Amino acid sequence: MRAVGIMKFGEPDVLEVFDRGIPDPGPGELRIRVTAAAVNPTDLMLRSGELAPYVAQFEPPYVPGMDVSGTVDAAGADTLFSLGDRVIAFVNPFRTRGGAQAEYVVVSAEDTVLVPRGLDPIDAAGLPTNSLTAHQALALLRLPARSTLAVTGGVGALGGFVIQLAVHRGLRVVAEAAPQDEQLLRQLGAEIVVPREAQPGDPKAAGLADRYLRAVPEGVDAVVDAAELGAAVLGMVRDQGQIVTCRPGELALERGIVRHEVDVQAYPGKNAVLTELAALACEGALTVRTASVLSPSQAGEAHRRLAAGGVRGRQLIAFSAFRAQ
Repeated sequence: MRAVGIMKFGEPDVLEVFDRGIPDPGPGELRIRVTAAAVNPTDLMLRSGELAPYVAQFEPPYVPGMDVSGTVDAAGADTLFSLGDRVIAFVNPFRTRGGAQAEYVVVSAEDTVLVPRGLDPIDAAGLPTNSLTAHQALALLRLPARSTLAVTGGVGALGGFVIQLAVHRGLRVVAEAAPQDEQLLRQLGAEIVVPREAQPGDPKAAGLADRYLRAVPEGVDAVVDAAELGAAVLGMVRDQGQIVTCRPGELALERGIVRHEVDVQAYPGKNAVLTELAALACEGALTVRTASVLSPSQAGEAHRRLAAGGVRGRQLIAFSAFRAQ
C-alpha cells in the first residue's frame, strides 16, 4: 500500500510516497481503508525533527497524520463495528505503524466513531484531532455560562472549533482578526471581534493584550491560546483567571492565573466525545472547513502552505475518492 513517509528529518522535500505492507488489526482494533487524512501542525513538527524523541525507538520512514476518515476493512476481536462502516478516527502517529497518511490504517476501536449521515466522508477527516483538542480545552476550564473566553488563532481549524463549542455552551467569545477575517469570526460565533492593528513586519503578538483590554477592560475569564502566543496573552486575563496552552514549555504565570495544558493523546473517552462532536458537525453547530484536498504526492506542498500561515481550514490528503482542489 502507499503511505506518506518522512525519510529523514528536514524540509518538506523529505516527504515521499512509499510502499509498505498492509497492517492487520489485533483485538480491539480496526483496519480502515482510508478516504482522507488531515495535515496537522504536529506533522510539521515531526517532519522537522522537533518531535524526534517521540519516534527515536522506531526506524524511518515515519508516517505522519492524526486524523482519518474511511471505511472499516477488517476488525479484530472485541469490536462492535461492521465491515464497510464509514468511520472517522483519531490516530497516534508515535508508534511502529505510524500515523494516518496511508491507504490502510489500523486504529483503536475506542478512538473511532461512525460518520453521521450528511457529513461528507472526505471533509469528515478534518474533524477528530482539532475538535477533540477544543473539547478538552473547554473541559479543563470548566467555565460557567456567560463567562468571557478569549481565543487566539480563532480563524484557524483549532481556534474555530474552540469558538463554536464555546458558543454552543453559552460562553461569550472574544477573538482577534485581520480585516479580511472579521466576517469569518462572526460567522463562527465570536461576540466581540478585536481588530488586528499590528503593522506589516511587526510580531503578531505585539500589543495583543492592550487590544483585548480595550474591548474587555475587566480582562477575560480565560484564554485558549490556539495560536501559541505564550506570555503575550497573560495581560488580557483577569486576576485568578485561566489559560489553556497547546504545547509544552515554560510560562511564567502571574496574578494567580492558572495554566492548563491540553494533551489530546491522553484525553480519555474519545469514542463518546467524538460521537458528540460528529453529531454537532452534522447539525451545523461545528463547521468542518476544508481548505484543500490533495494527493499523497502533494504532502510536501501541504506542509509548505501550513508553515506559511493563512490556511483557513484543513488540508486533506485523499487516498480514495480523490476530489482535487
